[in-house]
Amino acid sequence: MFADKLTREAITHTRHCLTGCAIGEVLGMAIAQNWNNILQTALGIILAFFFGYLLTSSGAYRRGMDARNALKLALAVDTVSIITMVIVDNSVEWLIPGAINAHLLNGLFWWSEAVSLSIAFLLTVPVNRKLMSRGLGGASYSHH
Repeated sequence: MFADKLTREAITHTRHCLTGCAIGEVLGMAIAQNWNNILQTALGIILAFFFGYLLTSSGAYRRGMDARNALKLALAVDTVSIITMVIVDNSVEWLIPGAINAHLLNGLFWWSEAVSLSIAFLLTVPVNRKLMSRGLGGASYSHH
């Protein structure tokens, strides 16, 4: 890869964020299959934050940080990243015709989820890179 070190770190951090968001989205859909679209989206967003923070804080905890500081770190380094990711991801999901009503067993759900998360990833990497260049975001803790 020809990206500089900071861009590579931003990509890695964004991949971690993407993983938490994807888990939250799919689990939210599984739990809320018969809920209205707004509540279903809200649950997916809540779970995306939960799993995003969980992945970062558990990584920090495994590396010797106490639980309280690991959670504080996750809140500090992931909040903007997850906000960016869920705004883009959910906006795309709502814009793809029929995607917001697709269920887990429907190919449209998986196709639209892949497209929306891919776009969210591409738009979140530069956000994370900018934060990291200022000493914020994923560069605050090397869990990569």
